[in-house]
Amino acid sequence: MSGCSKRCKLGFVKFAQTVFKLITGTLSKDKIEDELEMTMVCHRPEGLEQLEAQTNFTKRELQVLYRGFKNECPSGAVNEETFKQIYAQFFPHGDASTYAHYLFNAFDTTQTGSVKFEDFVTALSTLLRGTVHEKLRWTFNLYDINKDGYINKEEMMDIVKAIYDMMGKYTYPVLKEDTPRQHVDVFFQKMDKNKDGIVTLDEFLESCQEDDNIMRSLQLFQNVM
Repeated sequence: MSGCSKRCKLGFVKFAQTVFKLITGTLSKDKIEDELEMTMVCHRPEGLEQLEAQTNFTKRELQVLYRGFKNECPSGAVNEETFKQIYAQFFPHGDASTYAHYLFNAFDTTQTGSVKFEDFVTALSTLLRGTVHEKLRWTFNLYDINKDGYINKEEMMDIVKAIYDMMGKYTYPVLKEDTPRQHVDVFFQKMDKNKDGIVTLDEFLESCQEDDNIMRSLQLFQNVM
């Protein structure tokens, strides 16, 4: 696998790995070594200058990302099935299909059934180099499965369970079957400030910014590039 291809795939996967560390309490403060080596580029996407203005990437970085994206997705877009296959390669001991489905929907902001390079790089820019507020808004959108502007307990449980399923039975330390529910109970109680059974964006932002573990997880996104 080329360096560019690894860069494209790792961009999707880093987010899932970090969220899992946050949920299980295994998040480390150690800096992640940069695995995304820059290589010579021969591809150039249309509208490069516009993407440079809209994202936090340089022109060269956008060229590298585009080359990796086109190497893996010659059609210029990723469908959900391909997205699931990418995740399955990185999590061979678990079932990544459900989490990949939720994450794909978060990347597919126009709900077209495919993720174009522009969708990918815009989301990646937010996750890797966005402000704390931008990263939290993106994460809220991931958990808001039905896109009604709120997170209910069932939605949070669906995402958390999907992450546990993806990591598989070889997770260390070994997790009990009811561990996802226990984590969701704790998180939801903390986030649902007014106890109305739903978490609003404001409640989510406030709760996350009060939590040092979540802030450390967001810091990792700035270290991987």
